[in-house]
This record gives sequence, C-alpha cells and structure tokens, in this order.
Amino acid sequence: MPLADLMMPLIRLVDPERAHRLAIHALKLGLVRDGPLAAADPALRMEVFGIDFPNPIGLAAGFDKSAEAWRPLLNLECGFIEIGTLTPRPQAGNPRPRVFRLLEDQAVINRYGFNNDGLDVGLRRLGDRDRNAGIVGINVGINKDSENQAGDFATAVEPAAPLADYLTVNVSSPNTPGLRDLQAADQLDKLLAAVIAARDAGAGTDRHVPLLLKIAPDISRDLVHEIVEISIANSVSGIIVANTTLERPDSLASQNKDEAGGLSGAPLFDLSTKVLAWTYLAAAGRLPVIGAGGVDGPDSAYAKLRAGASLVQLYTALIYKGPGLFRAINEGLATRLRTDGHATVQEIVGIDAERWADRAAD
Repeated sequence: MPLADLMMPLIRLVDPERAHRLAIHALKLGLVRDGPLAAADPALRMEVFGIDFPNPIGLAAGFDKSAEAWRPLLNLECGFIEIGTLTPRPQAGNPRPRVFRLLEDQAVINRYGFNNDGLDVGLRRLGDRDRNAGIVGINVGINKDSENQAGDFATAVEPAAPLADYLTVNVSSPNTPGLRDLQAADQLDKLLAAVIAARDAGAGTDRHVPLLLKIAPDISRDLVHEIVEISIANSVSGIIVANTTLERPDSLASQNKDEAGGLSGAPLFDLSTKVLAWTYLAAAGRLPVIGAGGVDGPDSAYAKLRAGASLVQLYTALIYKGPGLFRAINEGLATRLRTDGHATVQEIVGIDAERWADRAAD
C-alpha cells in the first residue's frame, strides 16, 4: 500500500486546500508511490479518438491545476491525466475558504474559480515531457474578467496544442460567471469554430490533437442533443460528462452541504451518469464520451462504462481513498470483465445506456 494511502486519515485533519498543496508537494518529492507499476492488463486497453490508452481510468482536471506534478501522477497507474484548468493569464481564484469536505457524503464542494499559475507557466512545465511516459491532456478555460470568451479560449488552445495528447475546452465550471452560458447552441457553435481553428494552427499539419468539450450535469436532455450535434458539426473529438453540480440532493448529511460552489463526489454519481447516457445515445457512435462524476471504485467505474463511457475520470474520491485507488479500480475492472464473460472493456461500453436514460426521464 502506498505511504500516502496510510497517511490519508491524518491528511484529512488538515484544511482541504492546504491538504491539496501538501499532496502536490509530496508527489513532487516522490513520496506518494511505492512499489513497481503493475503490468498493463490487455483487457483494459482502449483506443479512443486515435489514442491507445493502457487502461480507461484517468485523473480529471482540477487536481494538478498548474502542471506541477504531472510526472509523478503518471506513476499512479492511471491510464491518463488531465492538467488544468489553465487560463490565458494567472488567476488567484475566489477568496478563501473555497473548498469544503463533506465527509459523511464522501463529497466536496468547491468554489475555487480557476486558480492557476497561468497558461505560460503551465506549458513551460510541460515543455520537455516525454510523450512515451504517459498520456497528458490539457484543460483550458478563460479568466474571470474575460471580455472576449471565444478569443480567449482560442488564445489558450493554440499554444497548448503542440504539448497536449488531447485538449479539453471547459465551458462547465459553475465558479466562473457566465461560463456555462457558452453551452447554449448559438454561443457554443461560434466558440467551437474558433477553438478548432486555433487547435489546427497550433498543432500544425503533421499531427492531430483531439479536442474535447467538458459539459455540466445541470442541463436538459434537449440541450444535450444540441451540444452533441454542434460538437459533431465542428469536428469535436469527444465530450466529457460532467463537471460539478449546483444541485444539492436531499440525501446530503454533512454540515457543509449549503456552501456555495460545485458539488463533486459520490452524490454526483447518479446525475452525471444519467447525463452521460443521454450523451452516449445522442452521439450514436459518432463520437466517444468520457464519464466523470462520483467514481470511487471498481463498481462505479464499471457502471460508467456500461452507461456509455469509453473512458472514465475521477478526482474527489482520491481525497477519501488515496492514490492507490487507480490500481484498485483497474484490478477490480479486470476481474469484473472476466467474471461477466467479457474479453475487453470495449465490449461493455453503453450496454446499460438505455436503462440509465430511461431512469433519467422518470
């Protein structure tokens, strides 16, 4: 068991934002992983938007906001990591306190507000990376005071393209005023046209860099269909479902449940998986979907895949279960696949999508 896993009860006694910074420093010092990497299980390999992933379980954006710890993170047996969100200019984010544990609910509420060291610094830290060492996506956003949202997204995408295995355009954080408005059909179409052109200019003609769109869970099924069609029309490579939610389920029991910000973790699982299924069915095989929200073990990851996810991302569960979670999920997934008579992950993608979509419509 990694040393960091053994220390998790002590880490949770520390203020959550300070604990996050301590985790980043521990990673940079090489204190998080112990023991060799397990051999990749061929049953878990997935080829998605032209990339060969060793397993489908990735680290979502929000943990390594400024690309400080991407090298050691690739040693946690995740299939890929996503750094960011990086904004064109450095940004302090919202006033503290701005992140709250909901221990009884295995959840977090945050209102960080895209705090990061800025695009230039983040890309400089990625500048010498060995692409053979692992898959790294770059998640980009806009500054809070942006006056030209499409232009600022394009400004971020163009220089990031040469360094990214894939890019993610984040229009779904609830903590940047007006950002989610960009999911509306008329604005999204213009935005995607601008960022695709910027991606092509940055990547050049010799390599294709997949561009993904990350959406919110707090949207209607009709809007999901619009987003999918606009994404396909603009040659978007995939959709990540979903970011944090502004909803507060009645089941929440923690004293911090009424804090402002986006809710993540276990209570987000059902909602995000419903929207995932809607997206998968609307896409009808024309583009892949990445499932995020409430993944905390092999069972929830397996359910995301069966609901329509080709890849799965997690973050909040690391706060409660530690970095050994990636290995545990991969081992559990491989066991579940074989128990259920499946040879590969691809065989289960979407087989429960109709059930989840029907459930969403109840």
